[in-house]
Amino acid sequence: MGKEDYGKAFKLGKKDYQTRMLHGERPILQVLDDILPERGSYSEVPLGLVQIPIEQIVGTKTFGRSSSFAGNFMPILREDTEFASKWIKLLDAHLEEGIRDPVKAYEYMHKFYVVEGNKRVSVMKYVGAVSIAGNVTRIVPKQSGDKENKLYYEFLDFYRVAPINYINFTQLGSFAKLQEAVGKEPEEAWTEEELLKFSSIYTRFSAEYRARGGNKLKTSIGDAFLSFITLYGYEAIDEKTTSELQNLIAKSWEEFVLLGEESEIELKMKPNQKKKSLLDILLPSAPATKKLNIAFIYEKTPGTSAWTYAHELGRLHLEQTFHEEVHTACYENGTMENIDALLEDAINSGCDLIFTTTPPFAQASVKAAIANPKVRILNCSLNTSHRYIRTYYARMYEAKFLMGAIAGAMAENNRLTYIGDYPIYGNIANVNAFALGAKMINPRARVYLEWSSKKELDIEECIKENGSSCVSGRDMVIPEEASRFFGLYHMSDGHPRNFAMPLWHWGNFYEQLIWAIMDGTWKYDDDPSAKKAINYWWGMSEGVIDVVFSKYLPIGLKRLAGLLKASISADLFNPFSGVLYSQKGAVSEDPDYILSPEEIMTMDWLAENIIGEIPKKEELKEQAKPVMKQQGIKEQEG
Repeated sequence: MGKEDYGKAFKLGKKDYQTRMLHGERPILQVLDDILPERGSYSEVPLGLVQIPIEQIVGTKTFGRSSSFAGNFMPILREDTEFASKWIKLLDAHLEEGIRDPVKAYEYMHKFYVVEGNKRVSVMKYVGAVSIAGNVTRIVPKQSGDKENKLYYEFLDFYRVAPINYINFTQLGSFAKLQEAVGKEPEEAWTEEELLKFSSIYTRFSAEYRARGGNKLKTSIGDAFLSFITLYGYEAIDEKTTSELQNLIAKSWEEFVLLGEESEIELKMKPNQKKKSLLDILLPSAPATKKLNIAFIYEKTPGTSAWTYAHELGRLHLEQTFHEEVHTACYENGTMENIDALLEDAINSGCDLIFTTTPPFAQASVKAAIANPKVRILNCSLNTSHRYIRTYYARMYEAKFLMGAIAGAMAENNRLTYIGDYPIYGNIANVNAFALGAKMINPRARVYLEWSSKKELDIEECIKENGSSCVSGRDMVIPEEASRFFGLYHMSDGHPRNFAMPLWHWGNFYEQLIWAIMDGTWKYDDDPSAKKAINYWWGMSEGVIDVVFSKYLPIGLKRLAGLLKASISADLFNPFSGVLYSQKGAVSEDPDYILSPEEIMTMDWLAENIIGEIPKKEELKEQAKPVMKQQGIKEQEG
């Protein structure tokens, strides 16, 4: 039996050897000594006895026995050699009582290289073992700027609190996301019970993932696993039966495929224009035979939230515009706990199109879209990379630039305050656009930046301390609050006088989207070969953003603001064009340069005339966590 097994292993080795040769790859085991950096540029850390993942053992420490094995650790020496007889004896010993003696190995950049026990590793790989015990010494290279090195140092940070060596990622920040996904604080250590639970869940997932051919995808199993538990929940996955797990993995397969693709997000800055043929002009489209059922899911109520109120106005606009063609329904007070149930109810009620109107609902929207591929689901957020749903947002920074220009002109003491809510994608552009608008009209203008989502912050006291006369507050009035502290206002004797207010015309967005569905334009973006997620990001030129000017503005300033508004609406002027400086130096010194939409959307810097900073996640209130998790900008490295 032993010789027969050796013959099978020998054939596997020869096949792997020849395949690697044909592809111009090294046909035998990798040698650690050949790839180590020069002495003095790394350190060694003994880890003691650990379980080494078999699939991460890729070679030997020295050249020695490397030529006895193919690159897959299968033997390539003939059956009549002493090597073969020793290999067979090890296999017999393993089958009878198991291999108990640990190997000795080095770990370098999350891969393992054997010093003693190459044949033991070969046998264990042949029988399909998951891991092997080994005394391991870790080789830690000096930190550098390349991605692989950064990934490895993120792994080292994670390993200190969770000694797990069998999961790999290809994207920076993934280990921190994993820590969060399993419900742990950033530096919180794992208990032995938690480590065993994780091993069980990961092993179940990886087995099903491999069975479907996951090894052939460009992404790692770790990437797929993180995406999976982020989408469905770590604890929820633990409770799934094998058949339920298989079903979810099958439904999520396209998501796993897209994880390995680059440039996943396509920003749609304008509505698609359908090209009409002569027949389209001569023969009008037939009326729809079935009403389009649309659901809107709100986080709060229109009476208690200006954001929800704006979307509710958009829903009512749809009902008025498409009285015969659409039927709408709304769900209020959505939470992270009930959003799945609300989506399920909307789908079971026959809704063809669902708008989830806040970023934290994105993950639930993806889950619902995977389970119900015939239902169109859109989430109101920016920079979301799931192809199953589309996302939409508006270029509010265009309105903020106008308001900044007005504020710069109306501030007697050159001091302005901008009150931001969350440091998320798009909002940093709003802050900077306001500051740039103020600076264009008044080069001496300084903007004091405050965040309403920060813990234990008295914004009114901050405004008194910095002495600002003009303040940019929340965008719209809350219907159930009789307050004038919204939009751009001027403080006089403790009372606000409103100068301008930005408007979200969600009705115009929803109307154009419904026309796209009705005339077939929506399908232009449904190319199954496309690998990009679709984000709609429309602005003034599309009628989704506007600014209302107050009667208190001087006539000349109102005319100037109107000219700027017309220029932006006609795409003749971009607030982020020309020479730009941040608090840390030049962003662009080219007078003809215009920031790309992607650069505007993801900017993580503040303009030079802003006094303040972007808060860290731990400085924010508890209510900010869901939106920051979905849409928070990446914190810069120190």
